[in-house]
Amino acid sequence: MRDIFAENGVLASQLAHFEARSGQLSMAEAVADLLQGDQEDISLHPARVLVVEAETGIGKTLAYLIPAILSSRKIVISTATLNLQDQILNKEIPLIEKVLDQQVPVLCVKGRQNYLCHYRWFQYRAAMQMSLLDDPDGDRIEKWLEDTTTGDRSELAWLPDRSALWPKISAQSSQCLGGDCPESAFCFINRLRRKAGSVRLLIVNHHLFFSDLALRSSGFGEVLPRYEGVIFDEAHHIENVATQFFGRTFSQYQLLDLFADLERQAELDLDPAAVDVLRGMVQGLSQRLDHFLRLFPEDRGRFHLDALVERISDAAWRSEIDQLSLALERLQALVAAHDGRGEGWGSFDKRVSELKENLQQIALPAETGSVRYVHWYERRERTISLSATPVEIAGHLRDHLYGAVRFCVMTSATLSSGGSFAYVKDRLGLDDQAEFLRFNSPFDYRERTLLYIPETSFPEPTFREYQERTCERVLDILRISRGRALVLFTSLKAMDLVADFLDGRLSYPVLVQGRASRQNLLDTFRNTTDSVLLAVASFWEGVDVAGESLSCVIIDKLPFEVPSDPVLQARIRTISDNGGNPFFDLQVPRAILSLRQGAGRLMRSATDRGVIAILDVRLFSKGYGRIFLKSLPPSPVVRTLQELSRFFGTEGRVV
Repeated sequence: MRDIFAENGVLASQLAHFEARSGQLSMAEAVADLLQGDQEDISLHPARVLVVEAETGIGKTLAYLIPAILSSRKIVISTATLNLQDQILNKEIPLIEKVLDQQVPVLCVKGRQNYLCHYRWFQYRAAMQMSLLDDPDGDRIEKWLEDTTTGDRSELAWLPDRSALWPKISAQSSQCLGGDCPESAFCFINRLRRKAGSVRLLIVNHHLFFSDLALRSSGFGEVLPRYEGVIFDEAHHIENVATQFFGRTFSQYQLLDLFADLERQAELDLDPAAVDVLRGMVQGLSQRLDHFLRLFPEDRGRFHLDALVERISDAAWRSEIDQLSLALERLQALVAAHDGRGEGWGSFDKRVSELKENLQQIALPAETGSVRYVHWYERRERTISLSATPVEIAGHLRDHLYGAVRFCVMTSATLSSGGSFAYVKDRLGLDDQAEFLRFNSPFDYRERTLLYIPETSFPEPTFREYQERTCERVLDILRISRGRALVLFTSLKAMDLVADFLDGRLSYPVLVQGRASRQNLLDTFRNTTDSVLLAVASFWEGVDVAGESLSCVIIDKLPFEVPSDPVLQARIRTISDNGGNPFFDLQVPRAILSLRQGAGRLMRSATDRGVIAILDVRLFSKGYGRIFLKSLPPSPVVRTLQELSRFFGTEGRVV
């Protein structure tokens, strides 16, 4: 590794602007040491685990990719975002091939829904031809299929993100016929699996990885070929993603999607009388579903299921579940009767069975075993879903991840809080054998940045006047910074209030999340130097805008999660029952990791310069504020707007 990453190494000789970084070399050496471990029986020796926090500027992607490639082992690289997948495949791998002067056997594997299904495509085209309707999008896909070797929708740049067509023709697992499919010889998924078996480096995302892991744990197959080790980048997402795949969900959308697929298949395979019978059955089940959904209050959000059951009575709830289950059983029987009519009917039988089982497991829980679940529902604008979520994921990871691979690397720019890995170690079920490393950013935060926190008299977020004062203070800062700012909020309501307040008060372009696509907003923000971008949620991470366009990051308040969330409440209760302190063991570390992600949007290169402004005086007024401050970059702290004016060189009076 030293021959490659050192000051006079191979990377320096191949790259004109390469800067040797001790943290990058140390991380690469640690990954290489891990991957050179023994070959003993995995059942006797669970995975060797390396956890690396590598802050922005370390160059962690090359630090794990190069030793992984040189190890000659079968390795999965799992990321949280498609952007990082694309970066690895299109930027890092070609660079490594040049540096090492060798071809890298690598393949990017995405979720099935990203690939076209030939069988569903032919069904769709047949239906459109029977309807005698024009199908310009279908014609373009027909032409694309003459050339594509992957069937990956990312090749269709013209296809909208929310295309109504793609879900009808994509290779979703719930509609897959497997070996019974008449188009299996041409299947893009089958081709991908064959190729995946022959390469040593697979690039996937966390959702696909844990989908595969959950499938393996159930004993019903696998999505990915066997591998020796896994490297998680953006590893701070592991708990949340793994939780989704080791739980259960029953949703209104799943049923409506099933109904649409059933009717489409019926029109192709059944005679008119049988189609009418099926439609009548679907209509009756739809009415039963509507009756069931009327039990749920209109309030949007996530709520405990047992509170709803208590409100309407246990007997009434059980009666509704029994009737909905019976309607699903009748539909399943009707579907099963058509097994010989066409290849798709067997998969419909399985889908209905899984929906019924999920409904009963979630709605009528019978707790067994050592794994505890929290049962809850969520009402969004148009749909309702029911879920059973494991309260803790550590046991699942110990049983199904660490016990099934030889090597596991977890890396991210944000894995510690207050300098400690205790939170990650506990939540991800890591034992004392795991190795933990931390590398600070090489960027010069002390000379090139400031951390602004308002004066002591500024109201705390719980005070009535906080929102009004926040609007005014954001405006003050944006005038001083001359735009060039990313403003991050903990809620849509707060973002909208500030957006309305700024309307007409700034001479700089103000971009607001939701008013254009994410990519369009980022492109405009990056290319319009004095613009301001207001955003929530996903914009707290993954935004990589180097240079003057992002000279200021403003965060409205510490990103504590909504305390009424059922899953969070269940985890808080579990920690309390075990004698822990949920605020400091769970809530503070999670908020710190989110805050560090948001603050990390500022410095994306060594030449960047700017201000991180956090409009939350609890950083000084509360004892836990010291832990947050300790976790932030070592920027000089200022508490007056005058100091910001001096930093930005703004002349004249602060308005």
